[in-house]
Formats: sequence, structure tokens, C-alpha cells
Amino acid sequence: MDRHHIALPLLAAAATIYGARHDRPNVVYIMCDDMGYGDLGCYGQPYISTPNIDSLARRGMRFTQAYAGSPVSAPSRASLMTGQHSGHCEVRGNKEYWPDTELVKYGDNYDYSRVGQHPYSIDREILPELMKRHGYRTGMFGKWAGGYEGSASTPDKRGIDDFYGYICQFQAHLYYPNFLNRYYPEMGDTATVRVLMEDNIKYPMYGDDYQKRTQYSADMIHQEAMKWLDRQDGETPFFGIFTYTLPHAELVQPNDSLLNGYKRKFFEDKTWGGQKGSRYNPTVHTHAQFAAMISRLDAYVGEIMAKLEEKGLKDNTIVVFTSDNGPHEEGGADPTFFGRDGKLRGLKRSCHEGGIRIPFIVSWPGHIAEGSESDHQLAFYDVMPTLKELVNEKQPEGEDGLSFLPELLGRGDQKKHDFLYWEFEETDQIGLRQGDWKLVVKKGVPELYNLAEDIHEDNNIASLHPDRVKKMVEIIRSQHTDNPLFPVTLP
Repeated sequence: MDRHHIALPLLAAAATIYGARHDRPNVVYIMCDDMGYGDLGCYGQPYISTPNIDSLARRGMRFTQAYAGSPVSAPSRASLMTGQHSGHCEVRGNKEYWPDTELVKYGDNYDYSRVGQHPYSIDREILPELMKRHGYRTGMFGKWAGGYEGSASTPDKRGIDDFYGYICQFQAHLYYPNFLNRYYPEMGDTATVRVLMEDNIKYPMYGDDYQKRTQYSADMIHQEAMKWLDRQDGETPFFGIFTYTLPHAELVQPNDSLLNGYKRKFFEDKTWGGQKGSRYNPTVHTHAQFAAMISRLDAYVGEIMAKLEEKGLKDNTIVVFTSDNGPHEEGGADPTFFGRDGKLRGLKRSCHEGGIRIPFIVSWPGHIAEGSESDHQLAFYDVMPTLKELVNEKQPEGEDGLSFLPELLGRGDQKKHDFLYWEFEETDQIGLRQGDWKLVVKKGVPELYNLAEDIHEDNNIASLHPDRVKKMVEIIRSQHTDNPLFPVTLP
């Protein structure tokens, strides 16, 4: 039988499994911030304890060649949300809006009241809108970064029923902020509101007294996510997007048993004294701080799984765990110490593997084989078509993404990408992967690597394969659409 025709029984089986609305699987998509490919125990991390995420991998499928949508936060999330790669997506960088009006004073600190990132296009449906259209309750907890406050693209206007966290990702660089943003259905058609951290604003945002702030945003966001999960009744399917800010800089958290345990482990730790103009406060015990932030995130995952089991929802819930891009070295972080790039070249902001290859784990008891591993090449823009197939909606022709539901279920016709594509204006880089070939274009100059023989991308062999370079450059030129807000130099 032609493999193409095997896909029809796959969809028929899917319709049988979750044809009734309340029988459709719930989806919890957990995406952390700046976690490298090698930062988890199940991906080879030797120093940091991640038992809950490792357990999730044992209960599901661990992908070894999964990619973010971009090497930085906002465009990577835009690729996830829209199902487009960064040559087509409206948001291709961390462009921020800082109006020179409406300065608001909180205690001794000032904040702009309408700050945020470039909005998603209102002409393009995004994931929560898709799922809401199919009868799902939707909630998002963490970072939004899909439009500044008051724009046409804030969570309440883009299909999200409940939101709590940071509208602006710039604000999310600090874990003891002056405020967080909230939206929930009872607010009606009003704008997203700010929740002031009354205890935090008693103390300055920078300096020695900063440590006296007590309202830790990561914990507060997670607590709201857990409350939202607890409200789900099992009758209506839900789609939760938990975009935790851990382990992004700054390196700071409550001085609890997690942190103190790592302080004892790293006897030769480092102190980061800050730098002029930095958005981060100085910190001590940077290794312990970073390790404990990942373990704190791991504890969140454990609590999510326990809650799903407590409510009888575990077997009918797809849980995804991933990161938005590769690791950073900001605020005193030390990726070299932890080997956190998983032996890959490049960090955040790079189109080399270390900037874009990320951990990606999917669990769905009874449907995804336990302890399975996949080398299927996927990118964030594949999540949209995967969820469309999940809800039995046909994918339009000419889209960037491919559903990987057949790979997850272990049956059907799993289509493969001819290529994966990235571009990033800030460092003027373009990345293209085609099979084992990888082209990285820096300021218009192409470099060619063979990942099968050179996973660290050390040996530029462009001069040895001019025909291959030419063909890949042609693909780049066919995939790039001009966006004057995010220009890159084409080869």
C-alpha cells in the first residue's frame, strides 16, 4: 500500500479517539526560556537534577533534532504561534515599543505603561485562536511578547481566556518586578490590567535592597497556572500555554532548599558583579543560581503532572516540554561550565545549532510509545499543523509547517521537511538546514557545514561544494520575504 494512503486511517482513528468534544485530548505546552539543548538530565546534563522532566521523557517521546523558531524569544514564539518560519512571519526580532508618554511612578521606580513587543499580524490566526475555535478553553501563563499593551494583539484579543504574566518580555528580565499583567473572562472587553506587586515596590528595583523584595514572579505565575488547571472539569478540552521565564537571566530566586543544596554542591562558585548599563542586578553563587532555577522549573513540571493525575486528566492530556531558543550568557550565566550547549556551537542569537536546537519532549499516555526517541527534524512552526491534524482540520496548501502527529503516534505517513529555515536581523544571520547540510549566512556570506560529520560546525566547507551552496542560496532567496522592520543581508 502507498504510504500516502495510510494517513487516512490515521485521521479516522483520531476522529474515533477524540470525536466528541469532551473526549478530545487536552494540551499543555510548557516552554521555558533560554534552556540549552544539553541542560536536562535526559539530554546528558551531568550537574543539574531534573527528575520530573526526565520522567516525562521516559513516559513519552524525546526528540533529538527539534528546533526553535528563532534564536531569540519574541520571533521564536511568533513562529510557534503562527505556524510560519521567520522568513515569512511578521515578528522576526525582539523589537520593542517604548512610548515617551504615560510615565507611571511606582514607589521610587518608573515604568512605561504601554511597553511591549511588535504585535502579531491580526490577519494571521494564532494557536489559541485555533484551539478556541474548536471549543477549547485557553490559558496562558508566563511571557506573551506578541504585542505591546493596548495594541491589537494582546492575549485577550488573540483567543486567550485567562492570562497572567508579562505582556512585555523586557519586564520579564527581572524576577521581582513591580507588576504583572492579568486578563480573565470576567473582565469583559476591558484592557489587560496590571497587578501591582505591593510588597516589591517598597524596595528599589536595583541595588542592595532589591533582595528584600519577596514576590517572586516565576512562582506566582506557576501558582496561577496551577489554579487554572484545577478549574478544568474534564468536560471541556483545554489548551494551556505555560511560558515560564526560567532559567533566563537574571540569576536570582528565593533563598530556599533548592538553592542552598546547589550552593553546597558547587564549592568553587562564581560571583557576577554586574556591569554598567546592565538590566540585571549583581549576583553571587551563579552556578548554584542557574542550576537551582532549572530544578525549580523541574519541580513545576512535577506539580503539573501530579495535578493532572489528581484530576483524572493525565491519560487524556498531551504534555509538551521545550525551550524557546538556545542558552544565554547574560547576567553572569556560564554556559561553558555546564556544557549546556550539548556539544553544539553557538548560543542564543546564533543560527548555529546551539542557538536554535532545543529539547523537545511530548507525552500522551496510551498514544505515544513510552521511552521513545525520534530524530525527526521539526521546528516550532510544525506545532500549528500538528494541532490542526489533532482537531481534524485540514492544513492549507503552501504552509511552512508539517504535522508531526504521525511521528508521535507511530503510524501513518510522516512527511519530512525538504529544509528548515531561520533568519535573525539582530546578528544579520540566516540559517538553512537541508538533510545533513547546514548553511549559515553571516552578513551575506554563506558558510556550509555537514552536520553528519561536523555537529559542532567547525569546518566551513563552502569552497568545496559550490553547487550545494548555490542550491541552498536559491532556497533562501525563495523563502525570504522583505520586512523592513527586520532586514537581513541575503547571500
